[in-house]
Amino acid sequence: MCLAVPGKVLEIRQRDGTRMATVDFGGVHKDVCLEYLPDLAVGEYAIVHVGFALQRLDEESARQTLALFNDLGLLEEEFGDPWEAAAAEQGSTGSDTGTPPGGRATADTVREAQR
Repeated sequence: MCLAVPGKVLEIRQRDGTRMATVDFGGVHKDVCLEYLPDLAVGEYAIVHVGFALQRLDEESARQTLALFNDLGLLEEEFGDPWEAAAAEQGSTGSDTGTPPGGRATADTVREAQR
């Protein structure tokens, strides 16, 4: 499923003549094209679909929507498991987080591994 997800603009830059931003989607950072919203500024929120910021959104609406998507598991479906991604970035097999190789870390397994 492809969602239009609200995100917060963290940084704006030009890339090959295109206005781009790093956008935070509840902890997941992605590059997003800002060509449809040329006046969007750092700190503002926008609804993003397939890598394009489509509409400005107020902070409260963005937070409520992200919380709802998170509760429904839609953020994980759209962006993947953040624990798995972090382990992959670290080159981990999962054993250092208490997760079996190929398994999925949860907040409980990470807390247990930190003890």
